[in-house]
Amino acid sequence: MKFDLAHIWASMGLMSRSVAFALMLMAIASIAVVVERLIALARSDRETRAFAGAAKPHIESWSAERLAEVAAKHEGSALARLVEAAMRRYLRAAGDSGGGVEAIELVRREIARKREAVSAELRRGLGVLASVGSVAPFVGLLGTVVGIIGAFQAIGATGSGGLGAVSAGIAEALIVTAFGLTVAIPAVLLFNYLSTRIAAIELSLERSTGELVDEMENEHGRHSDSGQIKKAA
Repeated sequence: MKFDLAHIWASMGLMSRSVAFALMLMAIASIAVVVERLIALARSDRETRAFAGAAKPHIESWSAERLAEVAAKHEGSALARLVEAAMRRYLRAAGDSGGGVEAIELVRREIARKREAVSAELRRGLGVLASVGSVAPFVGLLGTVVGIIGAFQAIGATGSGGLGAVSAGIAEALIVTAFGLTVAIPAVLLFNYLSTRIAAIELSLERSTGELVDEMENEHGRHSDSGQIKKAA
């Protein structure tokens, strides 16, 4: 039998075609997720570099209001969203002298909450890749089982166990199995790649926000010392 995908597709039953169609949908979903995530991460990296350059002078001079305004202009940056949330909370806490919680502690809590939301946004769609990578081989195996059943039905219909009676069913089974593996293997590899890249981004965000909190504590301490000196005078 000549290896002809069109002939094999034409010889497939409804169940086998349904399995192949499901695998095709999984492949399309995986490609869509990967393309969307790569574009989003590239945009975030680009926005983060622009934000870092614009924010540096305001951090050095410690202009909290201006830093929050600059961060608001770079919504595509995960770091900018964290910094904006932290600075808005810092400004509110600094202006509220009647609160029982330190302003820096409020900022830490706000950063922790916002970082969870940012991490969820960064990992959006990865569940699709994980599901495809784990399920697609079993869907392909289902196609194998269906193909083998078709081969045995052909044997029963012809009353002969020759190669000609079972070749179509076996080819159908192997093609669907190969298709399932072809969908699953890239999905797993791309899931691991994106997970590693996002983990590096999350580590960078944690380090950057930690440095921002250190700067806040340093500046807050300066203001406290200045206030105590004025009261003593």
